[in-house]
Amino acid sequence: MKKIIIALVILILIILGAFFLLKNDSRSQRYITQKADRGDIRSTVSATGTVNAVTTVSVGTQVSGTIKQLFADFNSPVKKGQLLAQIDPASIEAQVAQASANLSLARANLEKSKVAVRDTLINFKRNKILYGKNFISKSDLDTSETNYLSSIAQVKASEAQVAQAQAALNLSQTNLRNTQIISPVNGIVISRSVDVGQTVAASFQTPTLFTIAQDLTKMQIDANIDEADIGQIKMNQPVSFTVDAYPEMIFQGNVSEIRNAPITVQNVVTYAVIVKVDNPGLKLKPGMTANVSIVIDDKKDILRIPNAALRVRITDKDLKKTSPKGAGVWILEKKELKRVPLKLGISDNRFTEVVSGNLNESHQIIVEVKTNDKTRNTGPGAGPPRGPRF
Repeated sequence: MKKIIIALVILILIILGAFFLLKNDSRSQRYITQKADRGDIRSTVSATGTVNAVTTVSVGTQVSGTIKQLFADFNSPVKKGQLLAQIDPASIEAQVAQASANLSLARANLEKSKVAVRDTLINFKRNKILYGKNFISKSDLDTSETNYLSSIAQVKASEAQVAQAQAALNLSQTNLRNTQIISPVNGIVISRSVDVGQTVAASFQTPTLFTIAQDLTKMQIDANIDEADIGQIKMNQPVSFTVDAYPEMIFQGNVSEIRNAPITVQNVVTYAVIVKVDNPGLKLKPGMTANVSIVIDDKKDILRIPNAALRVRITDKDLKKTSPKGAGVWILEKKELKRVPLKLGISDNRFTEVVSGNLNESHQIIVEVKTNDKTRNTGPGAGPPRGPRF
C-alpha cells in the first residue's frame, strides 16, 4: 500500500511539473532589440538595362549585286567618306554605257529635228511667195505650214527625249557610285553582315552591311523602369550600375531622358529611361546588361530604424486592442512593451528614416520576437517600406 501511495504522489508531481512547464513555455517570449541610430540612407530604384552606343549608324546599299571587296572589318576605326566595301560594278557599268549611248542618239535626233525645221521653214516661205503670185493653191500653202509647225513640235519632243536620256544616264551613274559603300560618319565598325562573294538584294528593304558606333567613349543605358517607380525618376539623377564583365566595379552616370511611350510585355508596363555614361577606357561594350540603381534621395546623419522593426507583430490580445494603426515600432521601456507611432521618410534595403515621432537613440526597438525558440515577428510584406511616406 505504501508503494502505491508513493507512486501516486510521484505521478501527480510529474503531471503538475509538466503542466507548469508547458504553460511557461507557451507564454515565454524573448525580444531581440536594437537601438535606433543616426546614419546615412540612400533611396534607390533598381532596374536592368542594356548598354548601347549613343549614336549607331546602319550602313546599307541601294543597289543589288555581289560583294567584290571588303575594306573594313569588325572593330575597324573608320572616317567619314572612307570606302568600306565595293559591289561588283560590271552590270552597272554596262547600264551606264547603254544610257550614254541613248543620250547620244537622242541628241542626234534633236539635231535632225532642227534641220527638218529649217527645211520646212524654207519651203513654207517659198510657198507663201508662190501663193501670192497664184502659182500654187491654198491647200499647198496650208500643207507647208503644217509641216513647219510639226517640225517645231518634233524639236520639242526631241529635246524631251534628250532630257530623259540624260536623267537615265544620271541614275545609272548614281547607281555606279553606290556600288562603293562609304562610311557616313567617323566611328568604329561593331558589326559586319556580309562577306566577299555574297549577293545582296536591295528590293523592298535596304539590307544592312555594316553597323558603325560613332563614339564608344560616350555610351548610354536603355533601362526599363517599372510603372510603380517611374514617378520618382527625374532628369539628371545620379545613377550607379554594374555589369557582369566587371562585377567589382561600380560605374557612374546620369539620367538624361525619360520616355513617355509605355512598353507592355505580358501585362507588365515599363518605361524607357536613358542613362548617359562616360566610357573613356572602352570597358563598356554595346549589348552588355547593366544592373542599374537610380538614386532617388540621399540623406546624411538622420535618425533611422532597422526595417525589421517595422515588420514586428505583437499578438497579445490586450496589446492588440490598444495598438494604434499606421506606421510605428514596438519598444521595451522599463521592461514594458510600448507602441510608438512614427512618421517615416525614405528607405533602403536595411534602414528607414524617422521623420517625426516620440523616438530617440536611447530606445530599445524590438526587431524580432521569439516564442519557444521560433521566430514569429514578421507578418505580410517582409520587405522595407516602398519609397518615402509623408
